[in-house]
Formats: sequence, structure tokens, C-alpha cells
Amino acid sequence: MSDPRQPLAGRSVWTGAELERSGDWIRTLDDAQRAEIDAALQGVKRRGLGVFGFGRDVFPLPKTAPLLADISEELEHGRGAVRLRGIDVGAYDEDDLRRIFWGIGRHLGTAVYQNARGEIMGEVRDETRLAERTYAETEEGRVASARARSRSTGPLRWHTDRCDVIGLLCVRNAQAGGVSKLASIPTIHHEILRRRPDLLDLLCHDYWRMRPADEDGISPDNVFAMPVFGFAGGRITSQYSRTYVEQAQEVPRVPRLTAAQNEALDLLAAVAEEVCLHSPFVAGDIQLLNNHVIYHGRTAYADDASAGQDRLLFRLWLATPQSRELPAGFETLWGSAASGAVRGGVIQPDTGLRVPA
Repeated sequence: MSDPRQPLAGRSVWTGAELERSGDWIRTLDDAQRAEIDAALQGVKRRGLGVFGFGRDVFPLPKTAPLLADISEELEHGRGAVRLRGIDVGAYDEDDLRRIFWGIGRHLGTAVYQNARGEIMGEVRDETRLAERTYAETEEGRVASARARSRSTGPLRWHTDRCDVIGLLCVRNAQAGGVSKLASIPTIHHEILRRRPDLLDLLCHDYWRMRPADEDGISPDNVFAMPVFGFAGGRITSQYSRTYVEQAQEVPRVPRLTAAQNEALDLLAAVAEEVCLHSPFVAGDIQLLNNHVIYHGRTAYADDASAGQDRLLFRLWLATPQSRELPAGFETLWGSAASGAVRGGVIQPDTGLRVPA
């Protein structure tokens, strides 16, 4: 399909109520698979390897491989979302959990950098109380960056990340809140087409965005234009963060958003809320989302560190070998629009690489 006015079909079109009722996006490790993952972890430790950076060959998972192949298929050709359950976080320290997460991730794709400072496995937690932060302070009167929002206890608006698949491992939950929210992009596209095809047309044309300094560093081309919905090879993709759109409006040379363009973004957010799934994490869950077909967000949360209830998620950005072709022009952000390319992430200013050497 290349006509944006054609409705989409298939397993990627779902509502939260349907997904909750079916539960078919959830996979659970069995005892044999858990034992195999533990054995692979012990092998990595015997070799004296770090918490990440090793290849899938040193984290062998032959018994778990069919499950991981099923997950890859579900992410690209099915629901676009998978929740993998069964890791006993109480049995491991944080470094071992990082090794397990990295090892599983290497069987699904190639990890790409998440910011210009070399972050390859992010920690999503409240950094406002920490001395060291992974984001730049927001200047008075300016739009707070997406990274600053994600590293606070506040809610996160609907967005995608700059990778084919985002993985989140829940190490600890907050005392309250922090509920994961997922919404099907094909479903949102269908609903906007049904209600306001005129606004859908706007979303299929360029919106100006900004490359945030605390993610990309100083870049001479820190603003770029890209549609919210794009199509290539008969398949949809979406790259979206309203924060990036708002930050671009602070740049004088960027055209001002029209009232209709803002109305289209408002409708997108409203429809996403209507059709989404609210799914709390269980400690040990790995959530995997195809950013081309899933928007995600979260509710606000409250920590109680003294009770061991301070939210901590490990995050991987993966380029996947079975990824879809992207529309012409998307290489501006992704680096390549080719199917299966190692793409996305953040180019490192000192090496020019998207992935560790």
C-alpha cells in the first residue's frame, strides 16, 4: 500500500482492549530457557567479559532461539509489541541483569548508540535527584527535552524512539504509577482517516523537528523536516515526538506550525489515548516494541528509594535484520532507508559510528 488514504489491515491493527483480552503479545520463558540463559551468563563471566559489548556467539541460546525467532516475527509482521516474562531479577545483581539483557538483545539485533556521549544501554530512572545526569538542563522559558522528561517522574507523551526496536528490562518498579502505555500506529492512522481525512493528509506531509543537543550534541543540521506517517514497500512507518516538533518552533528559520497542523497532532494524541493499552510492568519483564508501528508513553510515577521501590529500567535501541524499508527522505534521521540496514541511533562525534566498533 502506498496510498495513505487506504485503511490498513493485519495483526498490527489492534486496540488496547483487544490486546488485553487476547494476551497474545505476552511470551514467557520456561524453565529450560531460563536455565540456558543462566548458563550463557555464567559463560560470559568466566571469560571475564564486561556487562555488554560481547557478541551473540558467546551468549549461545539454542533452546531459546525458536522463541526469539517468534518474537522477531511478531515485532515486524505481527502485533509490533512483545512482553517477554520470566527473568528472576531477585537472583541476579544489576550487572548480571545487564549481561542477560545485552545477550538476549544481541540475538534480536544490533545495539545502536542512544546519545552523543556513547550511551549504549540506557538507565531510565528519576535523575532529578542525582548529581550525575544524562540530559542537559533546560534553559528558562524553553521546551524541556524528551530525555529530560523521560529521566524524571513525570508522564511521557506518545512518541517513537530512533531505532527499529526499543527494549526495556524492568529491574524495579516505582512505589506507584509508571504504567507503560502502548498504541498501534496503524489503528491510529485508520481512526484519523475515518474521522478527519483532511488532518491525515497533513500528518503525511512534513513537520519540522529538532535534533536535541542532549541527544545529538552540536549539529549544523539540528532541524529537519519529515512526515509523521510515511509509506514504503506497502508498509507504514511513523517517527514522532511532539517535543521535537515543539523544540523546532524555537528556531527562527523554521516555518510556524499552522492551526490545522496543531489540530492534527492533538487528534493523534487523543486517538492514541482512546485505543491504547495500559500495561504495568512486572519486575523481570522485557518489553520490545517496533517503533515503526507502536507509539509508547507512560503515566507519572512516585518512588520510595528507602523501600527499594525506585523505578529502574534498562534500555536498548536495536537495529533489526528483518526491518522494513523506509520512505525516501527518512535516511535524514535514520542514516539508511534500506530494509535490514544497521540504522538509527546517534552518530558519535569522535568516531562517526552508530554502533560500537
